Amino acid sequence: MSWMTTLGLRWPILQAPMAGAQGVELAVAIAEAGGLAALPAAMLGPDALDAALHDYRARTSRPLNVNAFCHPPPAPDAEALQRWQDALAPYYAEYGLEAPTPPAGPGRRPFDEAACDVLEAHRPAVVSFHFGLPSPALLARVKAWGARVLSTATTLEEARWLEAHGADAVIAQGLEAGGHRGHFLDDDLTTQVGSLALLPQVVEAVDVPVIAAGGIAGPRCVAAGLSLGASAVQVGTAFLGCPESTIGALHRQALTSGEARHTALTNLYSGRPARGIVTRLMRELGPMSESAPPFPLATAALAPLRAAAEAAGCRDFSPLWAGQDTSGCRAVPAAEQLRWLASGLVL
Repeated sequence: MSWMTTLGLRWPILQAPMAGAQGVELAVAIAEAGGLAALPAAMLGPDALDAALHDYRARTSRPLNVNAFCHPPPAPDAEALQRWQDALAPYYAEYGLEAPTPPAGPGRRPFDEAACDVLEAHRPAVVSFHFGLPSPALLARVKAWGARVLSTATTLEEARWLEAHGADAVIAQGLEAGGHRGHFLDDDLTTQVGSLALLPQVVEAVDVPVIAAGGIAGPRCVAAGLSLGASAVQVGTAFLGCPESTIGALHRQALTSGEARHTALTNLYSGRPARGIVTRLMRELGPMSESAPPFPLATAALAPLRAAAEAAGCRDFSPLWAGQDTSGCRAVPAAEQLRWLASGLVL
């Protein structure tokens, strides 16, 4: 019996956890339609995470994947933050803004005891990680309540490492994927390859189930991922156009515009490579820049610029996360989108 059958899923499709682009609404819609819903936890403190999980469970009994980050917290570095503010200074001046006070915290939390305490109380069926795995002690706690553990690999070496360190399934993230790259063993971006190159290698190399991610934009892509040996696929960008996502109007417009043909990896919005639609900020300062402070400290200094620009109807400073193929972005309910993605499957 496959792990998806054990979870009672109708379709071998996972909704990608998208911090900042979704909440409980999207997760409930996907779950009720028969996919594996996800709730991103990296931007939620313990109380907010607990509230979100209570909200989810009040609306559906379907299984849930809670996703957390495993990045090392950055060391305080006033000089790095000052360099970043200096790089942004001309844009502050353009909008008549004062440079913001350096943030008191990083904004995105790595998985820790407090988060684990919350999850332990709710016992989600699946817990997934980005940027590796948590400490052995925390991982043991997650597994103790019977959760299935997933994590992202962007290279063959990462897939093997995850299997050896306790992952129950590996998400093979091709270079096409939108949002943050999940790499954790090596920062060398020349090791990052597309799904067609990565997926078959990972399937051959590990004995745990493999989930295809990156470039899954429509029914044919879903079928292709499964035909290459994946047990399921993970879809993010194709759900961004759904009314249940929380992205703003400017982001929605960009997804269906000619701009969406131009994406790149950039560290400007968070301090870590992530794929998004090319913006003015990316053209003028990057898309990759040594001026950006370590993840996730780059975000706070951009917040006032983003707010001022968006208020003026401009997306120059907005992180327009998207994969390389936005052709599947449709303004239809998430349940309908999920059924469309699954329409080419014969199960």
